[in-house]
Amino acid sequence: MSLIRNNFFAKGEEFVNNEGMNLSSDIIKRLSKIKMLVMDVDGVMTDGRIILGFNGEWCRFYSVRDGAGIVFLIKAGYQTGIITGANSPDVDRRAQHLKIHHVFKNHADKSPAYDEIKKTTGYTNEEICYIGDDIFDVPLLKQVGFAVTVPGGMAEAKAASHYVTTHVEGAGAIRELCDMIVAHGFYSRQGV
Repeated sequence: MSLIRNNFFAKGEEFVNNEGMNLSSDIIKRLSKIKMLVMDVDGVMTDGRIILGFNGEWCRFYSVRDGAGIVFLIKAGYQTGIITGANSPDVDRRAQHLKIHHVFKNHADKSPAYDEIKKTTGYTNEEICYIGDDIFDVPLLKQVGFAVTVPGGMAEAKAASHYVTTHVEGAGAIRELCDMIVAHGFYSRQGV
């Protein structure tokens, strides 16, 4: 085995990270075209729980490691986006803190926001990775070049995905995916 990038090792046609995660040649091929990651929020960037504060404002728990993964992804040249049905200030604050490029809130139907992202960036479906966990995410999961869900995702999301993360939602799933994209995505060989 030889060290490739970001703790991934080559082993025949598969890539294995230091946690034993196997990536098939199909997944590596899909990742090699990815230029952008678009994410759902609740149940992906978070564990799905929402705390209602005394002032009536919603509050979510976000993973610092997931956030670091997003920062590394952006520094590597990738675009990022959020499409969520939520419409609360904590989502804005998180997106601003991480410098996420495209943020669409209050979109239960995520297709119009996704179409706007494609129009704005000029990216095709095969150049976009989407991670979502629920039935609202299935239309996008069926369109993108690399569709991902989390272990706690609904059966419909799992059926529409190319990959299910080994880390759970809100606790490493986003970092795992970001590391995969940085190691194998479009810009991994472009010297960005």
